Amino acid sequence: MTEQLTLIAPDDWHLHFRDGDMLKETVPATARCFKRAVVMPNLVPPVTNAKLAMEYRDRISNATPASVDFTPIMTIYLTNQTTAEDIKEAKAAGVLAAKLYPAGATTNSSAAVSSLNSLQPVFEVMAEQGMLLLIHGEVTESHIDIFDREKVFIDQHLKPIVANNPDLKVVLEHITTKDAVDFVLQASSNVAATVTPQHLMLNRNDLLVGGVRPHNFCLPVLKRNTHQQALREAVASGTPKIFLGTDSAPHEKRNKENACGCAGCYSAWSAIELYAQVFEELGCLDKLENFASVFGADFYGLPVNTSTITLVKQPWQIPSEIELPNGEPIVPFFANETVAWRLKL
Repeated sequence: MTEQLTLIAPDDWHLHFRDGDMLKETVPATARCFKRAVVMPNLVPPVTNAKLAMEYRDRISNATPASVDFTPIMTIYLTNQTTAEDIKEAKAAGVLAAKLYPAGATTNSSAAVSSLNSLQPVFEVMAEQGMLLLIHGEVTESHIDIFDREKVFIDQHLKPIVANNPDLKVVLEHITTKDAVDFVLQASSNVAATVTPQHLMLNRNDLLVGGVRPHNFCLPVLKRNTHQQALREAVASGTPKIFLGTDSAPHEKRNKENACGCAGCYSAWSAIELYAQVFEELGCLDKLENFASVFGADFYGLPVNTSTITLVKQPWQIPSEIELPNGEPIVPFFANETVAWRLKL
């Protein structure tokens, strides 16, 4: 039985830090084990250009503990007003990717894209500049069942985007369905995906059976067990096209436990440990390092980290709540549950 596991230092290829005082919690929680993280731009107001991205990067850097080596990878937020010049300026400033949210798809996405077809010139410039397109792959039309929205997006929008832009690198973020797995695995080498701990560990029973569990509510929403199993089989296969992206997304407890029930699971406190638990359950701990530390860097065209982390087989309990700098509590993902692996500090 494996009692200790040393990995190349991992990266988180999709997360939400939020802003302001919350950065004092979210940035150190991620930097404790991840060397780099792709930071989502859906702030209020959204990060839509190079100047805003660099200002946000500075705020993140100011919240990073001096004792750790951590690099935020910045993104910009696409709107129907995004121009070719916005893309060129962002790439020149070091922004590696742009995020496509269909308007209304998730937290702070009201300013996002309402006409995907109009972005074709932007996609062409992104391909020329070598900037990645990161996609929240759901349609938002009210008549389409929430459990079908990822599949419909793939069929109606993602397939044409990929077909029309063969040189554009595309990441379908936080995939949740067998449909997404099948599409990504059959697509060209310029198409990849991230998958979260919650979508590997849970299905919609964990959201709805025995009463609604607001801290398991995220978007895209948890799907049925057959889709969860497809995700687990995909990561167990060792495919380089699917890699780690937590989608860690904090909300104050009061904003999760109310009529709004904000979407998002704050997994930074236990992310690498939970992935290790999943890979151990699947009997493929030997696949974890590539998933967490190699495949994402390769797809982004970045060097693999040279330092390492060590996980030990030492059960521990995720706390029920964490106090934010403003005094408000936040409930971490998998609160009060026991995790089999622990980061060795």
